[in-house]
Amino acid sequence: MRAPRLTKKNPAEKATEKAKRRQAAALHGVGLTSAVLESAGMGRLCSSRYERAARQRGWMRIAGLDEAGRGSLFGPVVAAAVILNPKRRIVGLDDSKKLTPERRTTLAERIRRHAIAWAVAEVDAQRIDAWNIYEASRQAMLEAIEQLTVTPDYLLIDAVRLQIQLEQKPMIKGDARSVSIAAASILAKVHRDRRMQEFDAVYPQYGLAHNKGYCTPDHLEALRRWGPTPMHRFSYAPVREASCWAAGAVQEALPLAAAVYDPETLEEMENLEDRP
Repeated sequence: MRAPRLTKKNPAEKATEKAKRRQAAALHGVGLTSAVLESAGMGRLCSSRYERAARQRGWMRIAGLDEAGRGSLFGPVVAAAVILNPKRRIVGLDDSKKLTPERRTTLAERIRRHAIAWAVAEVDAQRIDAWNIYEASRQAMLEAIEQLTVTPDYLLIDAVRLQIQLEQKPMIKGDARSVSIAAASILAKVHRDRRMQEFDAVYPQYGLAHNKGYCTPDHLEALRRWGPTPMHRFSYAPVREASCWAAGAVQEALPLAAAVYDPETLEEMENLEDRP
C-alpha cells in the first residue's frame, strides 16, 4: 500500500496558520494571567507590606493599633498597641474576628513573647457614656501608646485618626490588611474576652461569658428582667430603654367618644372652652 503524498502548503496558508497559533497563544496567556490574578485575590490579604513601605521611608518603630468591644452594651472598650519585631515573623496573624478563641489565645501568647513592645488599655462604661464610643476608643488607643515601653515613630491604625504628633496611616479594615493592626486586634480581643469572663462571675444572669456583653437575645432578655448594672453603657439605647420603667408601655385609648354626659356637665364644658 502506497503512503499518501504530502501536499506542500503555499506561503499564504502558512502565514494564516502561524497567525492562528499566535492568537491562540495570546488568548491562552490571558487566561493564565487572569487565573493567577484571581487566585492571588482569593488569598489572605493580611501582610507586612505596609510595615515594609514605612520602613523604606525611614520609620523603624511601627505600632499597630486596634480596639475591641465598641459595639458591646457592657463594660469597657479595650485598645491595644503592638510594635512587631520585623526579624521575628509570627505566622497566622489576621483579623481577630476571623480566628477561633483558641487560635487567638495562642497567637496572643506569641505576640507578647516576640513583639518589641505591646500594651493594652481600657476605657470604662462611665467614660464611654460621658464622651461617646468613638472618642472613648481614641482615648483607649492613646493610653495604650503611652504605656508602650518603646516610643513608636509611625502608627498603623484601624479606621481612625488620633490627635497625636506622630506620623500615622488610618486604614479601613486595617485588621485584615496589616499584621501590626491584626496583632493589636488579637491582644485587645483576648484581653476583653478575659475581662468578660471575670465580670460573668459577678453578674452571672447576663451570660457575659458567651455573649461578651453584645446585643444578643439572651442579653436583652436579661436586661428586661433584671435591669442594667453599673457596668452597662447607659448611652446605648437597649440599656437606656431597659432602665426606664415606662419603656415599652402601651396606653389604651380612652373611650371618650362613647362617654355619656348629662346636660349640666355638657353646658359646663362648653363654658370652659369659651373662656379666654
